[in-house]
Amino acid sequence: MNILIKNIKKIFPLDGVLIFLIALSLISCENSPAQKDLSSNEPKNKKIEKNLKKDSKGSSISAPDFTLADLNGDWISLNQLKGKVVLLNFWGTWCGPCRKEIPDFIKLSNKYKKEGLEIVGITLTSGPPEKISDFADNWGINYTLLTDIEGNETQMVTALYGRSTGKQITGIPTTFLIDREGFIRKRYVGPRSEAIFYNDIKPYL
Repeated sequence: MNILIKNIKKIFPLDGVLIFLIALSLISCENSPAQKDLSSNEPKNKKIEKNLKKDSKGSSISAPDFTLADLNGDWISLNQLKGKVVLLNFWGTWCGPCRKEIPDFIKLSNKYKKEGLEIVGITLTSGPPEKISDFADNWGINYTLLTDIEGNETQMVTALYGRSTGKQITGIPTTFLIDREGFIRKRYVGPRSEAIFYNDIKPYL
C-alpha cells in the first residue's frame, strides 16, 4: 500500500488527506463483507465445477447438482431426477415475463410428464414458501417449485449455473433443457412458448 501511495504522489499533486481517503477506499473494497461471503463460498462451488463432465462429443456439459427445498420443506437434489428430461427454470413470482410462460409449462407438464418430463422452477427472491405456495395455487402450477432451505441457496445455484456454463444468469426467466443423462442441451433467455419447448424436448423424451 505504501508503494501505491508513493506512485500516486509522483503522478498527481494530491495532498495527504486525499491520499489517505484513496488508501482507505482500497482497503474497504478488499475486505468488504460481500467479498468475504463470496470467497467463503468459492471452495464448495469450485469443487462441484471440477466434477462437471462433457458428453461424448464434448459439446454439452453435465448440469451441476444442487439441493434446494420444495414448498413442503422437503429437500430435492437435481441428481434425484437423473433419467428424466428436465426443464430447469430460474424465475420469480414478481417477474412478468416469467408469468407469461407459466401456462405453457402447465400444458407441457400435463401432456408429457408421463413420458418423463420434469419441470422444475427455482424460485428467486419471491418470499417465504407459504407466499410462493399461494401464488402456485392461484396459477394452477402443477410442477415442482424449489426455494431456499434457510438462506440464499437459490442465489448460489444461480451463480453456479452461470459460471458452469460460461454465461452469467443476468435476467429471468432463464431455462435449461437437461437430458436424461444429466447434460445441458439448450439454454433459453426469456419466455418461450409450449411449441418451442416441445420441439426441443421431443428428441429426448
